[in-house]
Amino acid sequence: MIAEPYLVLFCGGMGGTLVEEALAAALHACALDTLDEALATGAYGGAVVVADGAAARAFDGRLPAGVRLDVDRPGAVFHFGRRLGEVIRRYGLERPVYIGCGLPLIKGDELAAVASVLAAADAAVVSNNFFSADLAGFVPGSAVRDLVLPDNDRILPRFLAQNAGLANRALPRTMANQFDLDTPGDLAVLAWAGGGGPRLTAHMERHPLPAEPLATAARFMTDRDAEVLVSGRVNAQVFQYLATETACRTRVYSEERGMQAAGRDLSGESRTLVGYHLQAVGPRRFFEELATMANAAFIDTRPLFSQMGLQASRPDRFASDALLPEAVSQPWIRELTAAARDAPIPVVLGASTLVNSGIQLLNEAAWRERDRQEAEYRARGRASGA
Repeated sequence: MIAEPYLVLFCGGMGGTLVEEALAAALHACALDTLDEALATGAYGGAVVVADGAAARAFDGRLPAGVRLDVDRPGAVFHFGRRLGEVIRRYGLERPVYIGCGLPLIKGDELAAVASVLAAADAAVVSNNFFSADLAGFVPGSAVRDLVLPDNDRILPRFLAQNAGLANRALPRTMANQFDLDTPGDLAVLAWAGGGGPRLTAHMERHPLPAEPLATAARFMTDRDAEVLVSGRVNAQVFQYLATETACRTRVYSEERGMQAAGRDLSGESRTLVGYHLQAVGPRRFFEELATMANAAFIDTRPLFSQMGLQASRPDRFASDALLPEAVSQPWIRELTAAARDAPIPVVLGASTLVNSGIQLLNEAAWRERDRQEAEYRARGRASGA
């Protein structure tokens, strides 16, 4: 048995089209940065990477010394809970810490804090989000022996609290532990705003993404005469952040929080007022009307797709986020994407990360840019006066 906290990093399931392969490569770099951050703390007894065949090949010769690689069986249908349980039992992990491979801002201090809570506890689960987790550690690992863990990492902390009696020890939510690379759009946000680890930063420099459209929209958040619309699964912490940290006025439509954790995206139960209006007037008129209310818009499209009864493919979702309607196969999503691209105002489409930690990251980057420009302007004024 391994009694110390032990990192269990999952990486895989991304690939196929060129855009998916590109995101997979970024996630591999992010995973390596996360391993370095965790192991440098000395708070972990070790780490194991749970990978599919493609990710395992990408990690060949790149993993830190001593990190184990546990590869999915060829041809086996992936089930998150089953794989996590297998790894915990195989290595005798008493304090496993599950983490996904897409948390580029998380640093050693927060990872060490998770380990510290587990080291001092007998029956607890600690996560970055109790209701929708990308990071979750728990003790005892033996709690999973007689449980069938869910095929959904987001609900793991709640499942363990309810079914294994583990006390909830959620981390304070920070931009670092909430920003998750789910889409190429999230990667574009990070590329413009900065803050990723060294390997991921180097990867983004080698493979630059167009960031100007979202940067144009983000700059309105520093303008006291502007109004910015944010729509989708916006959490309450972001409401307060937008009210205190932006100069603009904001319109916020928060709908279908917890949609994926509750399975409402797959069941067809998702409903939004924004979606009903889109259905009533059509995408082109929708964005024309939106332009009378805001100077820029950030829209989480996944609840809209669900309400329309669309199980949108990952390539279609990614192409829509990139405002490339010609690359979208589903007709309604193609129409929506074209209308967003041609809207009278800058529109940024994405998923949950965009309208939560993503918009916070964009706002901070926009303020840094504004401060830099104002400092340069003052410097030029002093130089000309001299």
